[in-house]
Amino acid sequence: MVLENKLNITNSAELAEAEERLSKLKAKDLFETGKLYEVEVGTFAGLSAIHKALFSDLYDFAGKIRDVNIAKDGFAFAPRIFLEQSLTYIDKLPHASFDEIVEKYADMNIAHPFREGNGRAMRLWLDSMLRSVLGQVVDWNAIDKDEYFNAMVRSHVSTGELKYLLLKHLTDDFSQQTFFKGLDTSYYYEGYTLYKTEDL
Repeated sequence: MVLENKLNITNSAELAEAEERLSKLKAKDLFETGKLYEVEVGTFAGLSAIHKALFSDLYDFAGKIRDVNIAKDGFAFAPRIFLEQSLTYIDKLPHASFDEIVEKYADMNIAHPFREGNGRAMRLWLDSMLRSVLGQVVDWNAIDKDEYFNAMVRSHVSTGELKYLLLKHLTDDFSQQTFFKGLDTSYYYEGYTLYKTEDL
């Protein structure tokens, strides 16, 4: 099934190509203008602003709470009927330390509030919290895809593995190069590998 989109693309490969190119351009703009670090930190409103910025050229649902139930690899995310309640709860969770930030990130992953693009938007949202509170971000380029996904899958039971993985790979390097490489890795996690951000 190809998601309904503003470009009226009906081929899944073509849509994936357009989604990668357009949303990476938007992420690049968010970084270069500084708008990425002006969003509300640690709230669904902030995450929604990031998601809307990334995907609004493609999808009407950009930044909006999904209206369907979704699952991935047999794991069902928060039921649509409880989603607003879950997001209100997550908004109230503290994010004043590394542990609290990762707990909040893991809870937001279980909520998976959008129809598509959750992981990519949430990793930027996580970095905005880490940067604001700790003065550091994740060096995504240094984190293995399988290790990351295994830690995320298990994070709904225990966040220990995820915390260990992320803590090992924090950096205070806010350079454009590090951001672009990290963004490319974040997209690679989801199977998007056609474009290098620095070339767009």
